[in-house]
Amino acid sequence: MFAVELDTTQNDEFKDIDNNHVWADYDGETSKIDVTLAQAGAAKPVRPLLSSTYNLSVILKDKSYIGFSATTGAISTRHCVLGWSFAMNRPAPTIDISKLPKLPRVGPKPRSKVLEITLPIATATFVLAVGLVIVLLVYRRLRYKEVKEDWEVDFGPHRFSFKDLFHATRGFRKKNLLGVGGFGKVYQGVLPKSKVEVAVKRVSHESRQGMKEFIAEVVSIGRLRHRSIVPLLGYCRRQGELLLVYDYMSNGSLNKYLYCEDAQPSLSWDRRFHIIKGVASGLFYLHEKWEKVVIHRDIKPSNILLDNEMNGRIGDFGLSRLYDHGTDPQTTHMVGTMGYLAPELVRSGKASTSTDVFAFGVLLLEVTCAQRPVKKNAQGDQHTLMDWVLEHWRNGSLMETVDPRLKDDYNIDEACLVLKLGLLCSHPFVSVRPTMRQVMQYLEGDTAIPELTSTHFSFTMQAFTQDEGFGSPNVTYPQLTSSTGTFSSLSGGR
Repeated sequence: MFAVELDTTQNDEFKDIDNNHVWADYDGETSKIDVTLAQAGAAKPVRPLLSSTYNLSVILKDKSYIGFSATTGAISTRHCVLGWSFAMNRPAPTIDISKLPKLPRVGPKPRSKVLEITLPIATATFVLAVGLVIVLLVYRRLRYKEVKEDWEVDFGPHRFSFKDLFHATRGFRKKNLLGVGGFGKVYQGVLPKSKVEVAVKRVSHESRQGMKEFIAEVVSIGRLRHRSIVPLLGYCRRQGELLLVYDYMSNGSLNKYLYCEDAQPSLSWDRRFHIIKGVASGLFYLHEKWEKVVIHRDIKPSNILLDNEMNGRIGDFGLSRLYDHGTDPQTTHMVGTMGYLAPELVRSGKASTSTDVFAFGVLLLEVTCAQRPVKKNAQGDQHTLMDWVLEHWRNGSLMETVDPRLKDDYNIDEACLVLKLGLLCSHPFVSVRPTMRQVMQYLEGDTAIPELTSTHFSFTMQAFTQDEGFGSPNVTYPQLTSSTGTFSSLSGGR
């Protein structure tokens, strides 16, 4: 047997030498043994690593076997022959390295460079994505978070979800903004489920004191049904603000028609007079015809909304209060808009039906004159619209206060009536102001308006409100008496 030993272990029992063992070339004719060693794939070296002459015929028997031997003894190891060649009486065939199998992997598989780079990135990306999703979910929940308490269960049908209102107004974006007032912003929107157009007003209400009562009043006002009142559909409460939801009035507020910059009036006199009577009818309903007395507390042109037929409707009940018939309203902090506040409201903070009448009187003068309630004269001094109209009345030139854009295209009797009624309603003394029932009678012509005399208007509003003695309970004032008389000096109109 001629064996080639392939192992990496020294076996002392076989007198194994401590060296590398390789294959050998043996030439029987010359008895020459050549040992060569080279890396796999390299050409066979011309010069052998070891060359020796030894006659093997005296050692080998006539029958011999050619093969491989490998032993490790007590040590566990693996040997692998990828390829071998053998020939007798001629050189061994060349081994084609490219066709040899791959050396079996020993130990753990080496990690891919690509994996080493992408795995940490993928892991970090996944963690960030999960964190981002959590943040978005928390943000979404906080964005739509509402304030709900047990007592609000009774008002459930009148409560809107903030999520619905947010989507209805497209996130309260500027494009949906209808107007900005002293008490909040109003946005146009379309409810996602019902597709109903609504106007949403965001009102700041930081104090929780009286919140239950306030919501109860809002819901109660939501039951108001009158052709001259914008329906209040419901509310939403979120953190420090209230959102009031109304029917959407397609033609906007009266304010933009009175103070448009066009030379031609956008509202004819007939339309103005129709709006005035509609607002008066709505206030009469609030004060006397409903189950409770409702005080609006913020009557002004921007809160008079026009529907698709240009009918005037009272809107924005965010500041309103209600109480039982036959009882006195409670004193509260003063709210409203400067120029429309009755003197007694400024002094005492107590709103009443008479303070609504005062604001309605200012509204009458505004609609007729198209002038702001507080304005500057030619000298730059500030004075009230009532003083300006009153001055013209004293000078016999009352009709000169009518909106000049109307020219002569108005009813002189109706304009005269409205101006006179405006002065009565905005009188600083409560006892002189008519009720809304009386106002309706005057406007419909059922009752003649009381005659005005210089005695009743021997003051200016500005001086009156600055008088430190205003509001004394001992102050008396002559009552107006009914008369069929009209202003002595009238001009213009038709």
